[in-house]
Amino acid sequence: MNRVPSQIRHDYKTMQGKSPAKPHAFRWFSFGLAVPLTGLFLALSLGSETETTQKLPLPATMNTQLTLSGSAHIESALETPVTGFLASGLSDNQPVGNSLTNNGSRGTRAVISMPDILSINALQWATGSNVGVPGSDMNWVGGEHILLTVRSGDSLDRLFKRHNVDRGDLAAIMRLPEAKTNLRIILPGDEISITHIDGDVQALHRRIDETSSLMVTRDADGFTAQMIDHPIERRMTYAHGIIKSSLFEAGKEAGVSDRVIMDLAGIYAWDIDFVLDIRNGDEFVVVFEEIWQNGQRLRDGSIVAAEFSNSGKSYRAVRYQNPAGKTDYFTPDGHSMRKAFIRAPVDFSRISSSFNPRRRHPIFKTVRPHRGVDYVAPAGTPIKAAGDGKVIHRGRKGGYGNAVILQHGGNITTLYGHMSRFSKKTRLGSRIKQGDVIGYVGKTGYATGYHLHYEYRLSGVHRNPRTVRLPQVAPVPLEYRDDFFTNTSPLLSQLDDVKRSRVAMAAAP
Repeated sequence: MNRVPSQIRHDYKTMQGKSPAKPHAFRWFSFGLAVPLTGLFLALSLGSETETTQKLPLPATMNTQLTLSGSAHIESALETPVTGFLASGLSDNQPVGNSLTNNGSRGTRAVISMPDILSINALQWATGSNVGVPGSDMNWVGGEHILLTVRSGDSLDRLFKRHNVDRGDLAAIMRLPEAKTNLRIILPGDEISITHIDGDVQALHRRIDETSSLMVTRDADGFTAQMIDHPIERRMTYAHGIIKSSLFEAGKEAGVSDRVIMDLAGIYAWDIDFVLDIRNGDEFVVVFEEIWQNGQRLRDGSIVAAEFSNSGKSYRAVRYQNPAGKTDYFTPDGHSMRKAFIRAPVDFSRISSSFNPRRRHPIFKTVRPHRGVDYVAPAGTPIKAAGDGKVIHRGRKGGYGNAVILQHGGNITTLYGHMSRFSKKTRLGSRIKQGDVIGYVGKTGYATGYHLHYEYRLSGVHRNPRTVRLPQVAPVPLEYRDDFFTNTSPLLSQLDDVKRSRVAMAAAP
């Protein structure tokens, strides 16, 4: 029983993936080297001990006090460093009821209860922070984080089964009113964050929208659900641009996003044709909101006031929300920026033929009146209704090809010709709203290329769509006039301040 095993006894066998055993001498050498290195590390650690107390801020949504005993460097007191907001937000004046406190000597363990750790890990998903679990020997408390991404045909039950998460926990969660309301409908692309321990759910988080999240956490009595607010902040800013080539180029040079430029063009769509009316030297000033959250800028918000100077004429607009909750843009005296009709019912690249009673026809080579405007656009470009109306014709109409005619109020009709096809909602007798898509650009009928032929008739008489005086939309109602002036005066004052500062900067040497 005490015989020494031979060193060559099994040399004829393969190792089957195992590493050769290290000689005993090498093992003793490694051990001898490790002992002095460990002693040196402990000596250096004890030498760096301090008596300071530092606090790490936690999110306002968390109301738990966590106490660590260790040195000033909390990461050194833990086997796994604290990450995210716990490690980055050192503070000497954080309230005790909302802080992670460190005081005392190095090397003692963190005193943190299981619900506290679960709350931290659950908040990781709610706040977007990267919160680590203090101490590798506590990793079982935090559990594993997984992200469930909804695919077509998925249900929550199927998602839980796919990721080996307890579906009994799902049933318990769905009995909570907040969870049932906000988890009942899921769509492809939605994401749900889960923290679990061996399949037992510890926390669930779903972002509902930009300003709210659902948070479900396990406690001693089961599950609790709460809605977490993510408030946003609206900050005012402004931009000034001068047209050199196009509105979009001017906006880019002024540092304005495409969204703001599109909104600006939409506000003035009834007064200015941004393809044909723009001139070099035209300029704009726009005051708009920026949307911020947790100190980060998310995106541009709405325009609150603007001024556009076109060919020497200035157009001012201000946003107003009436007491009934309806928001729109108005002139400073309360007239709507909207008109009953838009000038161009299609996004076009150029006008190939204007309103001309003496035009020479491109196909028949004879002088024939052109009683509309031809807007060149790619095949399939959506065509929009110029105003609210009723469909009185839909189908073929001679040289117009596929055409739609709308009857509007005030004895006004509009015609849209050469369509490739009609919108499904455009049916004879149907009611159409301004901006609704009624068809798509084509070249049916007498046409040499893809374009929209658009006509505007008043009491049966053709008028030039580009120059005819368009009917106004109703102004601010009398009962809202005082409220309108009270709420819009500060916005117009901001616009004036921006203009004055621009003039002062231009005059400065």
